[in-house]
Amino acid sequence: MIGIGMIERYVLKKTLGSLAAALAVVVALVMLIAFVDISKNVGTRTEVGFGELLYLTLLQAPATILVLTPFVFLFGTLGAFVGLNRRSELIAMRAAGVSAWRFIMPAATAAFIMGLATVTLLNPLTAAMSAQFETTRNAMMENYLKSAPKGLWLRQGDDKTQIVIRARSRDQADGEVRLRGVSLFIYAVASNGSLQFSRRVEAAEARLEPGFWRLSGVREAMPGAGAIRSDSLSIPSNLDDRTASERFNNPQAIAVWRLPETIKRTEKAGFSSIPFRLRLHQVLATPLLFAAMSVLAAAFSLRLMRLGGLAGLAGAGVTLGFGFFFFNELCGALGKADVLTPAMAAWTPPLVALLAGLTLLCYTEDG
Repeated sequence: MIGIGMIERYVLKKTLGSLAAALAVVVALVMLIAFVDISKNVGTRTEVGFGELLYLTLLQAPATILVLTPFVFLFGTLGAFVGLNRRSELIAMRAAGVSAWRFIMPAATAAFIMGLATVTLLNPLTAAMSAQFETTRNAMMENYLKSAPKGLWLRQGDDKTQIVIRARSRDQADGEVRLRGVSLFIYAVASNGSLQFSRRVEAAEARLEPGFWRLSGVREAMPGAGAIRSDSLSIPSNLDDRTASERFNNPQAIAVWRLPETIKRTEKAGFSSIPFRLRLHQVLATPLLFAAMSVLAAAFSLRLMRLGGLAGLAGAGVTLGFGFFFFNELCGALGKADVLTPAMAAWTPPLVALLAGLTLLCYTEDG
């Protein structure tokens, strides 16, 4: 009799092979679509060659691939177990007294471990690549972006002063924050927490240095007083280059290890931290999400061939997977809108998928 450990290793081997095939298909599709999109949006507006467009594609694609990775586990696990079922191998395993829980566990465990690897290794790597993509693309499109309308907003402050900063544009230079066409609206915080407008400062340029903004070409105005012009002016700031730069970044471009610090810095500067909190919880829920998709796919492929309807059941699993994807996006949108808490928006979809898979598995295995 074949040992349980040998059966589990065999199922795991088949599952990993199917996952690799599904990943290859997803990578190929994402790379193709990303290259076409970048060629349209960047290649037609700048003088760049094929190599530069391919480089941008390689920087952008991994972030999209990670978003679609749950489908890799759904389709990969589904393909592996449907194949085992069609070859009557699942029937042989059950006839040998092997419970479905035992040969599904390797796939779910492998998915969970891959989710941990994604959080600890791939997420920081793809975040760095996404940030590099933004920098490289903006550098390539510098001339085009100069002619495009812009408007950037920042906010900083403490319990005494709040400052709203508007700029026409931001220069990209080695991560340095340099703003052009700057307006600073400075408010004093009253004892009851209300804001009282104090003064407005206009500047041709603002450069963020440790502890303050260095303004040049300044015109300062206060209520009931005339404007005062000066060549330069320093305004205290609790921002630094990283905090200010992250204000312009997509949360997906920030590594998971930096998100807690980013949340604290963002709240201290007076920004809403909801997008960063939501992103943190979504990343932390990744291992559970991958495991849930594997269990869900396996549960939809366990129906015995002799009972018929396997293809329909597998198709229902695929349909449910797409429904889950839209449900996940809906929860994310509700989380960003502050309708749901970030934790609820991030953890609800994988928990629902896992419970659905376990429920179907219990019904299929135990009746």
